[in-house]
Parts: sequence; C-alpha cells; structure tokens
Amino acid sequence: MKKLNLLLLITLLFATTTFAQTEDNQQSFAHLPTPDKNEKVATFAGGCFWALSEGMSELKGVDKVISGFAGGKTKNPSYQEVCTKTTGHAESVQVYYNPSVISFEKLTEAFFYAHDPTTVDRQGPDEGPDYRSVAFYRTPAEKAIIMSVIAKVNATHHYTDKIVTQVQPYTILYPAEIYHQGYFKTHMDNYYITHVSMPKVMKLRKTMHDELKSEYK
Repeated sequence: MKKLNLLLLITLLFATTTFAQTEDNQQSFAHLPTPDKNEKVATFAGGCFWALSEGMSELKGVDKVISGFAGGKTKNPSYQEVCTKTTGHAESVQVYYNPSVISFEKLTEAFFYAHDPTTVDRQGPDEGPDYRSVAFYRTPAEKAIIMSVIAKVNATHHYTDKIVTQVQPYTILYPAEIYHQGYFKTHMDNYYITHVSMPKVMKLRKTMHDELKSEYK
C-alpha cells in the first residue's frame, strides 16, 4: 500500500509539473530578433499564421519567420486576446530574408499565392478581422511594389475575384507565444494542419516552385 501511495504521489507530481510547464510555455512569448546586417524584414498577414509561416520559410533566401500580431492597437496581446476580435490585430508573420537571394517583390508574390487575398476578414473556416489579409510596407518603394504585384496578380486572373488585401504602413509586430512558432512542422498530425494549413502550403509550393529551397521541391 505504501508503494502504491508513493507511486500515485509521484504520478500526481509529474502530471502537475507537466501541466505547469505547458501552461508556462503557452504564456511565454517568442523573441523578435534584430535583423542581421545582410537581412531585411517583411511583414504580412494572411489568415492563420501557422500556414503562412511555414510557406514563407520554405522560400530560398528566407532565414527565419516569426509568427505574431500586427495592425492593431493593443500592446503585447496574447493569442487568446487576439481571438476575441477586439484588439484590431491580425495574425501576421515577420519574414527575415537575404535580399541578394530573394527580393521583396518575390516575397510579396509568394504572400499573395500563399492564401486567398480576395475574401474580406476570412480565410476558409477562419472568420474575423484577425484573419484579414494585410501587406505591410516600410518604405514608399515597398508600397509601390505591393501595389504593382496586386495589379499583376489581378491581371493574370489567378483568382476569380479581385484582391482585397489591405496595404498598410508597418508600425510594430508583437511576437506570438513560443508554441505558435514552427507549429506546422511540430503538429503534422493535427486535423487543422492537415486539412486547412497543408493545402495552403502545397498551393504555395506549386506556384512558387522555382523559389523553393531544394528540400521542398
């Protein structure tokens, strides 16, 4: 009986510790790194950041991608707060890339092919302003490139409807919790990943095949 009680105590302690670690992980936010001297940064919002983060990270010249929240007014929001639709933020990704390998224009093209930019506040089953499509610019030149790419994609009739993506100046991105970073690769058995995220990633791989890192071709 003493051995049984001891075993139960150890099991309970382990479960409590594991739960605490999980809770702590969900409340711990990722770090937003400073770009290296050979890097530039681009920011986009295109529905759930799990798929967009994976898709952009598979492009040649992209060094890292941080999932976070941008376009709103609430400081340092949590994922749960953004999901309330009251923060003004959209799920976004910050892309760190080498401009000598991939241009901002190519990144922008990839962004428009990585999601459906023709629906207002909606991406598939995800609905609300936190899932809206936004292309952020840091300079007038980047804004001009975004507008040019929009015109180009519209002209090709790749989508039946016109692009409704918002084009906004970049102010700040708040990193999401650590568990959201690289979520696609670590949750391949997740129903949402296989049925919602994966089709978006596969669509990007098809349309941007020449820009993919070799392991994704």
